[in-house]
Amino acid sequence: MRVLFTLQECVKHFQGQIMANDSGYQGKVLVAGATGKTGAWAVKRLLHYGVSVRVLSRSEEKARSMFGESVEVVVGKIQNTEDVERAVKGCDAVISALGSSSVSGESSPMEVDRDGAIRLVDEAAKAGVKHFAMVSSIGVTKWYHPLNLFGGVLSMKHAAEEHLQRVFSSEGRSYTIIRPGGLKDGEPLQQRLHVEQGDRLWNGWTNRSDVAELAVLSLWVGKAKNRTFEVISEASEAQTSLAVYFDQLVQ
Repeated sequence: MRVLFTLQECVKHFQGQIMANDSGYQGKVLVAGATGKTGAWAVKRLLHYGVSVRVLSRSEEKARSMFGESVEVVVGKIQNTEDVERAVKGCDAVISALGSSSVSGESSPMEVDRDGAIRLVDEAAKAGVKHFAMVSSIGVTKWYHPLNLFGGVLSMKHAAEEHLQRVFSSEGRSYTIIRPGGLKDGEPLQQRLHVEQGDRLWNGWTNRSDVAELAVLSLWVGKAKNRTFEVISEASEAQTSLAVYFDQLVQ
């Protein structure tokens, strides 16, 4: 049977191929926390570059309502090892945009930001994932920071960071840890950014879309590999690419 495609469908298909070729990345990427605001932007930016995306979501209905049929959906939760194992199987990279939503219980910083993230790191390593990008937060090394009053969220995130660094520093693996300031909504590439290392920033804000863009770029930008850095917005100024900010980082 002969299959006919509309001009619009053909253009969309080849645009996707071109963007994927431009990025040089052909692997499949799991986004954890994809139905959250930052995770959703990670999915959008991956699709923008023509990258194959899988999401881990408690609700397929919610994931489909957000992304349609453009992504593969694995139904499960980060607290369940078997669900996480299914989610990472066959993926080349992981972007973790996990974030707790309550002080106690299953959605607490301990269950999500620490134990859930560590579980994701371990299962990704077992599955042969090559690169892991983690969205964390400024202030994670400061136990006395006011944000830590929320269930010790910064300490939980820092524990996950340290575990990621240990596991994905080995040969054949790499990681990128992004520590943004307070997260805001807004389109990507509309802010001049300020990046630092050493967790010296106490405040500042960052567009979620730019955080997602940096996580996506880390898949193929060599200078992003095995780097941990803080990022905040500095001024409104359109950017052609955020890849230049990785040039400012030291290992």
